[in-house]
Amino acid sequence: MVFYMDEITSRDDEKGRELAREKGRIDEQNRQRERELATEKGRKQGVSEERTRENQKEGWGMGTKIAVSIVALIVILAVAALLTLSVSVSSVSSGAALPFTTNYAVTFPEGQPITIGNSHINVLSFQNELISDIDGDRQKLVEGETRTIAERRAVITTLGVLTLMDTNFLINLKYKGNRDNLAYFDMAIQTSKQVPDMLLRKLLPPEINSQPI
Repeated sequence: MVFYMDEITSRDDEKGRELAREKGRIDEQNRQRERELATEKGRKQGVSEERTRENQKEGWGMGTKIAVSIVALIVILAVAALLTLSVSVSSVSSGAALPFTTNYAVTFPEGQPITIGNSHINVLSFQNELISDIDGDRQKLVEGETRTIAERRAVITTLGVLTLMDTNFLINLKYKGNRDNLAYFDMAIQTSKQVPDMLLRKLLPPEINSQPI
């Protein structure tokens, strides 16, 4: 009887140990599964973050390309506008209001034909006088005297179609003396519209030096 009870106890103990081992295996399997799930989750998260970074880089890259393209287009248009500037000057009937005046100090090289607008000018000093020839009309000037270039109409266009300036203008030249084969004048350009200095200078040839005053 005692032996039988010991056998039953032994079988119960073995069964308990077996159950414990089975539970341990199940727990280990569960932990392994959790580790695998965590690893897979981490991998997916890493892939997602990497994809997000790549998308951001692509977005920034595309944005940079667009910005560079816009800047390049603006530069090209600006250069094209500058290179295609065209000045057309024609005669007009005088009498229009010319309320705007821009003043320059200018020098004319003596004996060299100069064109302002469509007027041809040549100056040459003789003793204390200056012989000024404007469109074939010669006059002698002494220091302080003034000559006028008759009223004209100037139209400046760019890109062949875009009008930047359309104004009547008249020029007064006040003789200031000469030295080193240069005749000095105060030039007053009167216009019917307000004209930016950059455009107004398109009327002045490169042979003369001009400074705003």
